[in-house]
Amino acid sequence: MFEAVEELLVEHADLEKRLADPSVHADQNNARKLAKRYAELTPITRIYRQWRQAGEDIEAARELAVEDPDFIAEVKDSEARRDELTEELRLLLVPRDPSDDKDVILEIKAGEGGEESALFAGDLLRMYLRYAERVGWKTEIIDSNESDLGGYKDVSVAVKTKGGSTEPGQGVWARLKYEGGVHRVQRVPATESQGRIHTSAAGVLVTPEAEEVEVEIVANDLRIDVYRSSGPGGQSVNTTDSAVRITHLPTGIVASCQNEKSQLQNKEQAMRILRSRLLAAAQEEAEREASDARRSQVRTVDRSERIRTYNYPENRISDHRTGFKAYNLDQVLDGDLNPVIQSCVDKDAAAKLAAAQEN
Repeated sequence: MFEAVEELLVEHADLEKRLADPSVHADQNNARKLAKRYAELTPITRIYRQWRQAGEDIEAARELAVEDPDFIAEVKDSEARRDELTEELRLLLVPRDPSDDKDVILEIKAGEGGEESALFAGDLLRMYLRYAERVGWKTEIIDSNESDLGGYKDVSVAVKTKGGSTEPGQGVWARLKYEGGVHRVQRVPATESQGRIHTSAAGVLVTPEAEEVEVEIVANDLRIDVYRSSGPGGQSVNTTDSAVRITHLPTGIVASCQNEKSQLQNKEQAMRILRSRLLAAAQEEAEREASDARRSQVRTVDRSERIRTYNYPENRISDHRTGFKAYNLDQVLDGDLNPVIQSCVDKDAAAKLAAAQEN
């Protein structure tokens, strides 16, 4: 398992020397890439050195135990410590999703269930906003289309880390990428007079937010339509053609925005959504063309089908991909989402590790 670690140690040492060279920082983009890679390798280097030291401690304690049986306990302690470090190192060597450090655009759309589905979409939005607040992320609603009863027919929100920098693998995408899919709710709707439990659903789409340099968009490939905004709004929101819809003609991907007061602002927000959708589409295509091994490294938890059930009568939350189940739905909807997401992270890591070991 650790055959490649020595090469990583050499790479880490080389990066350390290069980053100490002032001339490297003349190119800020290159310097950032080198620093990011250095930060990725630093914990591997640290844990591997501790792992080797634990092995040396075991050998020393075994030699001493020959003369003094009291050192047998020290042998066992050192072996337990090495086992812990081995597992830590295994997880660090799991192939990483290159988008894990990115911010995301999260979209929620009402599905089956009419007005009740729109209300549930609003509940999901509040859940994600509260979760983001708990973990210290910033949120910005980019576009929304409210329903008559205060829910959302669809809503798009940007979620990003404060300050724009994170530890490697700790970006918003690293956690929220598991939220994409169909979310099902079972409860008595506000519109139900007979007290019967209904089942409805809402869809969640999560895409890593793309930088302009990551996605090349040719102006001639775009069709830009303007129209009058709809739904709640003040002066100039519903009375002028400020809403913008952008269609990327080669792919047919569409992005729209009507929340802002000016057409220019809406165009900027729609382009932001479009870039992220185009990046996600390009990544999906690359994954389809990749080998099974590559796909297992990038994405092992299926996000295209029904992923979770929110059962109000039983106060139960169930994730159908991981088998996670808990009876604290009220707390989850209040933003206590970490245990649910962690079950996906753990299963994803286990699948990737298994695939890496097979190869």
